[in-house]
Amino acid sequence: MRPLAAIGNVNVDLILGPAEPWPKAGTEIIVDHDELRVGGCAGNNALAWDSLGVDYEIAANVGNDQFGGWLKEAFGERSRDWPVEAVGTTLSVGITHPDGERTFFTTRGHLPLFSFQEVHSMLDGKRVRGGYALLSGSFLTDALTLAYDELFDWADEHEVAVALDTGWPIEGWTEENRLKTLSWLKRCHCALFNEVETTMLTGQSDSAEAAARLKGAMPADAIVVVKRGPRGALALAPDGQAFSVAAPRVKVVDTIGAGDVFNAGFLAALAADMPLEVCLKTGVAVASEAISTLPRSYGKPLSAFIEESQR
Repeated sequence: MRPLAAIGNVNVDLILGPAEPWPKAGTEIIVDHDELRVGGCAGNNALAWDSLGVDYEIAANVGNDQFGGWLKEAFGERSRDWPVEAVGTTLSVGITHPDGERTFFTTRGHLPLFSFQEVHSMLDGKRVRGGYALLSGSFLTDALTLAYDELFDWADEHEVAVALDTGWPIEGWTEENRLKTLSWLKRCHCALFNEVETTMLTGQSDSAEAAARLKGAMPADAIVVVKRGPRGALALAPDGQAFSVAAPRVKVVDTIGAGDVFNAGFLAALAADMPLEVCLKTGVAVASEAISTLPRSYGKPLSAFIEESQR
């Protein structure tokens, strides 16, 4: 098993819903479901890795309030060296809708202060050498994003393959955000984007064509993954071969963090040197389990997926 690391946004998610219709200003509605949980792309990813039974490193920060202490407590020893910023912890309120969509209200909080110096102090290059690092929250972690070149240099020095999931830009996919993302992908081993992000980045309406366009902008040995929600996922291998995996039909409870959970399953399988199609199946299976269970479950451990692939 190659080493795994997560670098990026860990914050608090407060989930409420479903809300229908959207309330008028000055009114109040009652919803059936609420849940306070660890969130953010890196946070969701790490929780799924815990459930899959794989070892990993995580570099993140928190604010100096009760939420920050709660987040650190959730990760135990792994969060020992997380810096505590002199601001409140980032809070994201997710309002779910009956059709499975969701709306987020997020405070900036501690995430913009997360820096490369902090990441460098938390991750031991020797421990993660030869592994995979998921880099996430690019449009929320302002200080770190400004130092991405330094981070990519560090990854190259330690032979760490970077997998990028930027998340949705606060200002949308402006030309500036699109060009920045494409410049980051030039130094990444793996792109992990959803269907809309992939087409917005490339200007291609077809996700497979968009994936091919992204791959052309990345290193020759790169992998491009497109997360397609209820339609599963597709991937382009380093040699350009395409793989596609369908998603099982499930009763959706909560899709928040589905893409992050997919990332966890996919990268864990990739770190175990499983075939790319099996990596896709693992990511889809873990995400499908997560979005259809309450309280959230991630299904079987990675070892079970490995055993099944070897039969």
